[in-house]
Amino acid sequence: MNLLKSLLGLLVLGVTLCALTAAGGAVYVGYQFEKKGPHAAPIEVLVPRGSHIGAVAESLEQKGILTEPALFEIIGRITGQARKIKAGEYEIAAHASMNDILTQMEKGQTIARRFTVREGLTSFEVVRLLNGVEKLTGEITRIPPEGSLLPNTYDYQRGEDRQAVIDRLTGLMIKTLREECGVSKDISNFDDLLAQPCGAEPLKTVKDVLILASIVEKETSVPEERERVAGVFINRLKKGMPLQTDPTVIYAITKGKHKNDGKGPLGRRLLRKDLQIDDPYNTYKYPGLTPGPIANPGAASIAATLNPEAHEYIFFVADGTGGHAFGKTLAEHNANVAKWRKIRRAQNQ
Repeated sequence: MNLLKSLLGLLVLGVTLCALTAAGGAVYVGYQFEKKGPHAAPIEVLVPRGSHIGAVAESLEQKGILTEPALFEIIGRITGQARKIKAGEYEIAAHASMNDILTQMEKGQTIARRFTVREGLTSFEVVRLLNGVEKLTGEITRIPPEGSLLPNTYDYQRGEDRQAVIDRLTGLMIKTLREECGVSKDISNFDDLLAQPCGAEPLKTVKDVLILASIVEKETSVPEERERVAGVFINRLKKGMPLQTDPTVIYAITKGKHKNDGKGPLGRRLLRKDLQIDDPYNTYKYPGLTPGPIANPGAASIAATLNPEAHEYIFFVADGTGGHAFGKTLAEHNANVAKWRKIRRAQNQ
């Protein structure tokens, strides 16, 4: 009986010690999980796509953010956060705890790196823009086709390849054109897409729509005017009248390689003699659409071209407010031009 009591006592003692050890271990793990990290300043960390938590822990240790990477990995697996870590570039705050870091990576709270491709930039200008984004890498080996890049604000990661970014912009332009034109075929090649039917007379193909959308984009920066400007060009095309739009002349001269010195795409004002240049992009000399787009239009200008305002206007000129005055007859247009010239004279005084 005494032996049995002794054995039971030892068993109770063992269980008690195990419980205490487990409790102590839990306290230790909880303490380490919430303890401030050793790094005294914010540190940037890149988590590549497909990274497992072990690789993340190792990277954090190498950067001096963690002292116990194995514990970080174990806790991440126990909590299930290891499976939810999102790729991206993170700024880990000074003294961030393991809990802070896992929560940040689970929520995908990455560094916001963005660049904006404005509507109406040429492909040459977009490449110049991307070449100036320092955190991108690689080289763009050729200028993309005009009109193939969708203007927008884009997120990017440090070290992302510039050509991959260009491919992303092209893919989104293809997607936008397919949706706007209702192209049901799964076409991923830009040139193949241009030949697909789109729009109504006098527009016939995706290429026609893209060309006119690029001209609309360059002619007005006022969102409310896009449909009206598109309607003017549609009316002119239907009547067989030349489009007579200055941005096409500028493109005929520059081929999209616009200057970047703050003095406009030509580095000077467009002159009357420029309107006589013998180039198929000169819509003062050649009727109809230009051979190709003259810029990269935004989704709104593409939509406006496909849904032009129905009216009888065939002329428009700047009105001095950033918008345009529209006319149905040459007499109305001449009167609007006279007003514009008066405004310009006053501005130059």
